[in-house]
Amino acid sequence: MRVLHIIGTLNPESGGPASSVATLNKFRAQGSINEAVTLDDPSASFLRGLDFSIIALGPTSTRYGWNSRLLPWLRTNGDRYDGIVVHGLWQYCGFAAWRAFGGSKPYMVFAHGMLDPYFKRAFPFKHLKKWIYWLLVEYWVLRGAYRVLFTCAEEERLASQSFWVHRWCSHVVSLGASVPSGSEAARRLAFLGRFPRLQGRRFLLFLGRIDRKKGCDLLVAAFVRAATIDPELDLVIAGPDAKHWQNELARPVAQAGLGSRVHWTGMLEGEEKWGAFLACEAFILPSHQENFGISVAEAMACGRPVLLSNKVNIAPEIAAAGAGLMGPDTEEGTYHLISRWIAMSPEERERMAHAASRLFADRYDMRKNARDVSNVLNEATHTTLTDLSTRASVVK
Repeated sequence: MRVLHIIGTLNPESGGPASSVATLNKFRAQGSINEAVTLDDPSASFLRGLDFSIIALGPTSTRYGWNSRLLPWLRTNGDRYDGIVVHGLWQYCGFAAWRAFGGSKPYMVFAHGMLDPYFKRAFPFKHLKKWIYWLLVEYWVLRGAYRVLFTCAEEERLASQSFWVHRWCSHVVSLGASVPSGSEAARRLAFLGRFPRLQGRRFLLFLGRIDRKKGCDLLVAAFVRAATIDPELDLVIAGPDAKHWQNELARPVAQAGLGSRVHWTGMLEGEEKWGAFLACEAFILPSHQENFGISVAEAMACGRPVLLSNKVNIAPEIAAAGAGLMGPDTEEGTYHLISRWIAMSPEERERMAHAASRLFADRYDMRKNARDVSNVLNEATHTTLTDLSTRASVVK
């Protein structure tokens, strides 16, 4: 099977969708071929490290991602592919796929959390503008899709709350991570060798974009409050700072005299990223919205407990399995996550770590979960044109 992934950018700093494409390629079904068409500049350095075929049609200058080359390319090359997967919403990629394939070839859309009602509450004016695009384009993109893919049942449930006009055929496919192979000691050394100040230090790890949606301000404020409870515990904040928020976040840390205990590493990849997971005590993510959280699965792959807000959609099942703690996405809720962790005995932490490893193996190992995506793609190849015509009732 030849599968085409359509995505605006494969820049790892953009977050989950780019990571998902790379992960799905890594665990593709035996004999299948994955390719991606993207609106990135072909000379972008981050494309060179990817081990699958990439058709880069950029550079693209607008945030919407309009690109005059995409639709003609899809119409010319679409028949070469057995499966089509669009990643994300609200961009030209979805519109182009709908125009190219709606009613003639099955395609799927990975929502990647972009239908969460959080965005309606957090950005009400922007949501009003989205209503116009929804009625003219996005509703029809999703209605015409063979399946709209969600990463957990909670994301699927919440998606229907964003727009009261909605109609799609949904399917839940869990994402996840892989168990890192090779020497754990070498991975730890890769991380600690770059950040020697953390050698011998105990720390909680946040790994993700430094963004308000991720609750970074809650994390910093809560850690400042909890720091006196355990003077030996540090905090590592690892991730890209595209919005240049770090300096503002660091002010209360400096004012509290905790500059030596809060460490900003920038984005971590490869061995250094896995080394950070392995070296930390626990992973923490106080996000206001997270449809899945690849980094959550990666932490559990390393046997690390996860401390999550209740807005991470998989947090309830993780807490129920004893693999982590869950609290409200507030400063107080984040403070209690940290203080509860500090109060736990070594034996309790060890039990939680074992539970995290078990839960990862049961639910979040991509060696298993990638098969679900392959199965849906296989089903799509047997869809008849009559089936498709009932989905796409608008003439392009």
